[in-house]
Amino acid sequence: MKSHPNEVSRRQLGRLAAALALAAAGIAPHGIATAQAYPAKPVRLIVPYAVGGSTDQTARLIARSLSTRLGQQVVVENRAGAGGALGHDAVAKAPADGYTLLFSAAGPLTVTPHTYAKLPYDAKAFEPITLVATQPLLLVVKPGLPVNSVADLVREAHAKPGKLSYGSFGNGSAAHLAGEYFKTLAKVDMVHVPYKGSGPALVDLVAGQIDLMFDVFSTAAPLVKAGKLRPLAITSLERSPQLPDVPTMEQAGVSGFDAGTWFGLLAPAGTPRNVVDQLSRTMNAVLEEGELRETLAAQGAVVRGGTPAQFQRFFLSEYDKWGGIVKAAGIKAE
Repeated sequence: MKSHPNEVSRRQLGRLAAALALAAAGIAPHGIATAQAYPAKPVRLIVPYAVGGSTDQTARLIARSLSTRLGQQVVVENRAGAGGALGHDAVAKAPADGYTLLFSAAGPLTVTPHTYAKLPYDAKAFEPITLVATQPLLLVVKPGLPVNSVADLVREAHAKPGKLSYGSFGNGSAAHLAGEYFKTLAKVDMVHVPYKGSGPALVDLVAGQIDLMFDVFSTAAPLVKAGKLRPLAITSLERSPQLPDVPTMEQAGVSGFDAGTWFGLLAPAGTPRNVVDQLSRTMNAVLEEGELRETLAAQGAVVRGGTPAQFQRFFLSEYDKWGGIVKAAGIKAE
């Protein structure tokens, strides 16, 4: 029996209405979800440190540029506390949909997991997106120490085992680990003196209360340029344009020495590969912008960029290296 033309028309209209309803709900016919363009809503960028620090300032510049390029607002959310663990945990437990990202420095990912018996997050479980920049340290000595090179320092340390003291901005910090790394590679014995921050350590170093320090470039360089501290080497594999006469540790005779901190963009484990790749491409474009490069250069940082796979290899290398140094030195969280 043939259907009446009006009946066919009604069935067609019904199917059309149903298809429109499914499309509005983001569902294709037969129950297949449609791909929604990313990002379709604002993105949170978690910074696991307090407002105002160099990491926070850099994150805000990045968020502004990402907002423009992604066409959605990228909102910085500071989750400071527990040495960065609170912020990392928040991202680790967030939905893996690309709408919660992490802007982290090296410590909570490559050092803290080895100094704490237990953490609420798995440092290896994040999805690396882009290595943003690396930041070297400067090996500086007090004005009165009779050394003018790393070779002089090694000789002085060998002549006075256990007598030289090196400061740091905290137990398990990049400065502490660099000191332990130096002790291992140069086979010297020095005493670690931890401080609650770089500022107090530098005050005592300038005053001659401690002998030397591996400090972040951005805080040590002004004192070097003012003639209050003597630089012996930079801990990266390349010299700094800001202090071109200061050799690298490798050039100064400590083979294989490469230390410092870094910044990177990551996402929760399981974030879709197409979203990770899109964010990485966008982040690499952001890193070409002049204002961001100038800001990082002022901190003594070197812009990196690259693919998620390159960042993953770099991260695992750093994780293993610092884990070995932490274990050898017996460093535990306080």
